[in-house]
Amino acid sequence: MKDIVEEKKKEMRTNRHLLNTHIAGFAYWDGAEAFASLQIGTILHLQREESNRFDAYAVAVYYNEYKLGYLPRECNKEISKYLDMGYEDIYEVRVCRLNAAAHTEQQVEIVIKIRQCKSNSKDVDY
Repeated sequence: MKDIVEEKKKEMRTNRHLLNTHIAGFAYWDGAEAFASLQIGTILHLQREESNRFDAYAVAVYYNEYKLGYLPRECNKEISKYLDMGYEDIYEVRVCRLNAAAHTEQQVEIVIKIRQCKSNSKDVDY
């Protein structure tokens, strides 16, 4: 039990939860093609779309070459600023829930965590 607690503390020092959200527009992009390949824990990546004419802060969500959709507007503004500044490596994005029976906009939930800066990787007790 002590080993599990120590491992969890170590993980907390390297990654911090930022948010959970669905993928907006999942039905309109490559969601149907990619859905069967997605699993809980699948790593995704974020890509800024500065030229998106519908949302000035658009952040697309990708699984390999598949564009799954976007971060919803209510949570993309701050993340887009960091992506614009070149901090794309600070985000860890994973699938955390799959539900094929749900409405297409709710079939995939993702979790976004912030990775600890490598230059600030000293051990800290919480």
